[in-house]
Amino acid sequence: MIIGGMTDLALAPAALTPASTAALQGAVRLSDWGVIRAQGAEAASFLQGQLTSDVVGLAPGQATLAGYCSVKGRLLASFIIWSPAPDEVLLACSADLLASTLKRLSMFVMRAKCKLSDASAEISLWGLAGQAATEWLGERRPAAPWAVHAASSNEQVIRLPDVAGLPRCLLAQPASAAAPALPALPPAAWQWLEAASGVARIAAATADKFVPQMVNFEVVGGVNFKKGCYPGQEVVARSQYRGTLKRRAMLLALPAAEPAMAAGQEVFHDTDPGQPAGLVALAGHGPDGAQLGLVEVKLALAQGPGAFHLGAADGPALALQPLPYTLPVDQG
Repeated sequence: MIIGGMTDLALAPAALTPASTAALQGAVRLSDWGVIRAQGAEAASFLQGQLTSDVVGLAPGQATLAGYCSVKGRLLASFIIWSPAPDEVLLACSADLLASTLKRLSMFVMRAKCKLSDASAEISLWGLAGQAATEWLGERRPAAPWAVHAASSNEQVIRLPDVAGLPRCLLAQPASAAAPALPALPPAAWQWLEAASGVARIAAATADKFVPQMVNFEVVGGVNFKKGCYPGQEVVARSQYRGTLKRRAMLLALPAAEPAMAAGQEVFHDTDPGQPAGLVALAGHGPDGAQLGLVEVKLALAQGPGAFHLGAADGPALALQPLPYTLPVDQG
């Protein structure tokens, strides 16, 4: 099938061993996330004119990905957004971008009936993974990805895409509430799951680096091409329908013994060692210590001979891994 001048390349999701699955069970407090609250009769319509997703059309009980772009179409931040109550929208994002994003968004509120605030001190976010989390949630676990179960006005559970059959959820609850009665999941393991999902989360190290398509954001539902205008919309639309997309996000693995892979690190390639070939968007350590990164790279290099290397042309070699979704590949 042709999509915007591209053809679909199906890539099978990577498998988890029984031992890995057993180790990826539990809950982790997402201290590197924060929450912006938008309140008011025009909160959704204001965000509609700022973000890449259809906020006004967001159905009750649903969450969605969304991006906030510069006028050049580069992602300044990314969000998981949902509406816990009428005239209220919550935006979960990287904590290290929250203050600057809140300040920038607030500049454009003007006369709109919308109040923006940092709700991070009031709302704690938890990442839940595995069968143990599923059993603990019980009927509170939403049936499908991006569905929201509101156990109360103060607690919402958002189903995230599974990773190789391993269920994941985002729990939003009052900061004063007790921690989930689950085993502790290491933060690096949750970050590994984030990377393995193929869903990019923009942090300070990667802000203003990627047009949404460069990190597959439109593939995973982070861009709506039928909604109205927003900052950078023309650039994003041109990249989709008129441009020749040269870069995409791929999954790249690194052995546990090598230096840690982190968001914002450059990668290089054997066939063009004199200049960077891409940038790490997300990375984490799996249960066996092996590293996995979601890395924006030059498509031509990913499809050809040679290997990517972390940090320098002679740095540790990275192994290409399958993505968990069908990736549109530019034919040039």
